[in-house]
Amino acid sequence: MLRRGPPGASGRGTGKVGEVGFRNEPVLERWAGAAPAEGAAPAAGGMGDQVFDRLLRERVVFLGQSVDDEVANRIASQLLLLAADSADDIQLYINSPGGSVSAGMAIYDTMQYIENDVMTTGIGFCASMGQFLLTAGTPGKRFALPHTKILMHQPSAGLAGTASDIRIYAEQLTRTKREAAELIAHHSGQDVETIVRDSERDRWFTAEEAVAYGLVDAVMSAPAAFPGATARQGAGFGSIAR
Repeated sequence: MLRRGPPGASGRGTGKVGEVGFRNEPVLERWAGAAPAEGAAPAAGGMGDQVFDRLLRERVVFLGQSVDDEVANRIASQLLLLAADSADDIQLYINSPGGSVSAGMAIYDTMQYIENDVMTTGIGFCASMGQFLLTAGTPGKRFALPHTKILMHQPSAGLAGTASDIRIYAEQLTRTKREAAELIAHHSGQDVETIVRDSERDRWFTAEEAVAYGLVDAVMSAPAAFPGATARQGAGFGSIAR
């Protein structure tokens, strides 16, 4: 059951046994830290951290790498922080080749748990768990940039150990495959068996094909206001062209 509470699939196997791959300023200040005093040495993270801090202040979360536990903890904590800060929409930009299913599910569950709408936008490459999270955005607010490539496939894992252990892991992988297919079907409007069939092998989509399939709602291109976004969000981070 998909349910939201108050604030407050998959990638290829990694080789690890059994791991399946598929505006309240004070609140934000405490998370990002105050700007350094004039003449002070820059923070250890450098310009990259400053960019992500600035994006966070604009209610933008950026997933730009493979999904593992560390990345999932960061993304989930940012979503929770922004949900506690304001009821406004949160924008999640995704450029990810996929990763761990368990880590990705932590992000997914957080997206469903918070009351805020989560607008997802695919840029570059959204594969496997990246595709799953892109499709899991709030209905009507799931976008892809024009040249985004989207890949859907079934979970996989590297297995080792005794015959009994491998059988247990295989059963778990089968359950994970079915669960992922059911969730993608729920968010895309496709039936479960269609998702199971189409994800048996790598299934590639252009941005337009992803719209037709139901993985996203529209292709984003022109910088104009779009439904559900504030004027600043629309002007600063793009909009849709249907």
